[in-house]
Amino acid sequence: MDERFDGPGLDPSRWVASYLPAWSSRAASAATYALGPDGLRLSIPPQHPLWCPDLHEEPLRISAVQSGSWSGPVGSTRGQQPFREGLLVREEQPTLMGFVPHLGRIEVECSARVGPGSMFSAWMVGLEDEPERCGEICLVEVFGSSLADGTAEVGRGVHAFRDPQLREEFAAPRRRIDVAEPHVYAVDWRPDGIDWSIDGEHVASSTQSPDYPMMLILGVFDFPSATPHAGPDLVPELTVHRVTGAGNG
Repeated sequence: MDERFDGPGLDPSRWVASYLPAWSSRAASAATYALGPDGLRLSIPPQHPLWCPDLHEEPLRISAVQSGSWSGPVGSTRGQQPFREGLLVREEQPTLMGFVPHLGRIEVECSARVGPGSMFSAWMVGLEDEPERCGEICLVEVFGSSLADGTAEVGRGVHAFRDPQLREEFAAPRRRIDVAEPHVYAVDWRPDGIDWSIDGEHVASSTQSPDYPMMLILGVFDFPSATPHAGPDLVPELTVHRVTGAGNG
């Protein structure tokens, strides 16, 4: 995988430009995005619709792309990252395995503009072809509310969700960083553990290692109840300059 987003459009053999579309539809969960010299720019303008407004308790807007997708038939419970009990598939998704490594090194070079009511993230997550294969490796997660004096709380770690072989292991230590500038957030995912790095500097390690393929999700999030849009300067944006991956998938 060496994705620079330099084509005329997103490669449909690699990416779905909707966020967990089985729980709504590809159209209803579609990202607002553009491709340009800097890469893939995901944004949430004021007119961007709420995501799953009748199901997700907190109002939420999302522009995201993901490198894998599938679901069971309409009316089934078989889908990716269910966010509440009893979710049913509303639109059956064709199977896409664009980039679904099992172990390896994954790097995401990105820059972001986020404010008090928004955040950005890049994460690997199990495909949930079996329900317990659902764990997450978070490369980076930054809430705009944490930005202060040239620093940010930069999240990374492992989320177990419903994988009994994993445990929650997440931290967001404060770091001197300007997330509006490009940085490379990376993981080395091995059978015996995971290492995280930022711009080549090792920042954390874990002895955990999810033992199944994972897809990559890149997204920017807006929480309208936290702070309303007040103009174009507050439009949350995530620009992904490059994604590289070397692994077994």
